[in-house]
Amino acid sequence: MEWMSWCGIESWKGRMWFEDEASLGRGGTVAMKAMILAAGLGTRLRPLTDDRPKALVEVAGLTLLEITLSRLRAFGIRDVIINVHHFAEMVVDYLRAHDNFGMRIEISREEVLLDTGGGLKKAAHFLETGPSDEPFILHNVDVISTIDLGRMLQFHRERGALATLAVQDRETSRYLLFDEQLRLCGRRAGRDGVPELVRGYTPVKALAFSGVHVISPRLLSTMTGDKVFSIIASYLRLSAKGENILGFRADEYYWRDLGRPENVAQAERDFQNKAFPHRRP
Repeated sequence: MEWMSWCGIESWKGRMWFEDEASLGRGGTVAMKAMILAAGLGTRLRPLTDDRPKALVEVAGLTLLEITLSRLRAFGIRDVIINVHHFAEMVVDYLRAHDNFGMRIEISREEVLLDTGGGLKKAAHFLETGPSDEPFILHNVDVISTIDLGRMLQFHRERGALATLAVQDRETSRYLLFDEQLRLCGRRAGRDGVPELVRGYTPVKALAFSGVHVISPRLLSTMTGDKVFSIIASYLRLSAKGENILGFRADEYYWRDLGRPENVAQAERDFQNKAFPHRRP
């Protein structure tokens, strides 16, 4: 019997094993919740998204949604909300056919795309229930990585952050700017763009955001933007007011954005080249 491991999940003939509990420091579940951002049109992924949402695009026989859910479950999370828009019913039917992968999943339907900040604000009712100080994870559906969520959560708690963003030193079209203590202080378009600074700190590093956040629930009550707005715009506004918005250096981990067909093809090659561990019993 052949097994494959993908970002901390074990799959065999379509069944899922969630054995990557090491990042918990112990077995079992955690009280944390998570949101998966999956409502986008997937325009950059065409033609792969001509007949399906980007959440159901496949890599190595697994959908992006399955990969993301399995990563979260491996960390011990069981309560997840997913925003949907493009081919929304396909996502609902897919989850139903797979018994929600053994998780408690709520769907947040967006009749109009709300962007990342608006989508999070709409899902606040789900994320605010439970322990008042328990952070939650916000995860793009179209990124795959081996980022250690346990280390990221520990960093977030130890530094008293309102939000912690996984970042890497790599090429991107949009950089976030951080000071020497990894406090967010601005952003910049490309390598040669004019920096937009929101704090008085001198930025020392331009880093690329990786689509994974750890967020304290207090942030939800601070989101005063219009119905449609970017979460990054909220982070910059809050940082300007002195809130602790931090970057978590994730350079040592595998990460890939699957927003384009060529990136999906590269992820397939990464898998074939054993960028992720394989094992046979």
